[in-house]
Amino acid sequence: MHSVRSGKYGRPTRRAAGWPGCPIVAGMTPGEQRTLASVTAELTRLVRYDDESLVHNAWIRQRYEAGYAVSYAPGRTEAVCTAWHEAGHAVAALAVGARFSSASIRAGERSAGRVHSITGGGPDAFVVDAAGQVAQGLRGWTLPSSDAELRSWLASWRDDGGDARRFRAALAGTRFAGDEAAAWRYCVDVVTPLRLQIRSLARGLLVWPRHLPYAVAAELAGFGAAR
Repeated sequence: MHSVRSGKYGRPTRRAAGWPGCPIVAGMTPGEQRTLASVTAELTRLVRYDDESLVHNAWIRQRYEAGYAVSYAPGRTEAVCTAWHEAGHAVAALAVGARFSSASIRAGERSAGRVHSITGGGPDAFVVDAAGQVAQGLRGWTLPSSDAELRSWLASWRDDGGDARRFRAALAGTRFAGDEAAAWRYCVDVVTPLRLQIRSLARGLLVWPRHLPYAVAAELAGFGAAR
């Protein structure tokens, strides 16, 4: 049996929450405690692996068997891209004070993953809508840089599971109304300092074969007090 070790943010890193001697995170249900402990233990075990090497087989098989990937290799790569995308949405939501019920990278007909039931965020709610694409760009440091490149990219951003539509709709009534480029650069400024937190949550999404509840996602992303 593994010994207990407390990781960053005081969460358990080896034994399942609720076991004797295991640290408990206040405000979480027993089920959330167990999920957090299991995810953290797996991340600790795989800490030396890159993102593609720690994708749970369930996500690879699900993409292949449902016809969303032609083989296991592209299924693995797509799962990583989706994890960063959804982690971007979730971490941005936490940063601007929005709430959500859970996050998942289960592929479906309309999206490759989802942060469920996002509410709130106030005047910065549009940051949450853009954060998926920002996070994908931050993963490989491939965000548009010049004004011309950004204008070209924004002109091509028209689907993305509804994110582009929601982003533009949310700009109405804000200081960025009519200036998508300035709004996008503001989103990049907000989300870029959160890159490591996005990566942490993305890796949690990759190793866990089910959805992550809000409280668990917040803890993995370093927003443990965001209850």
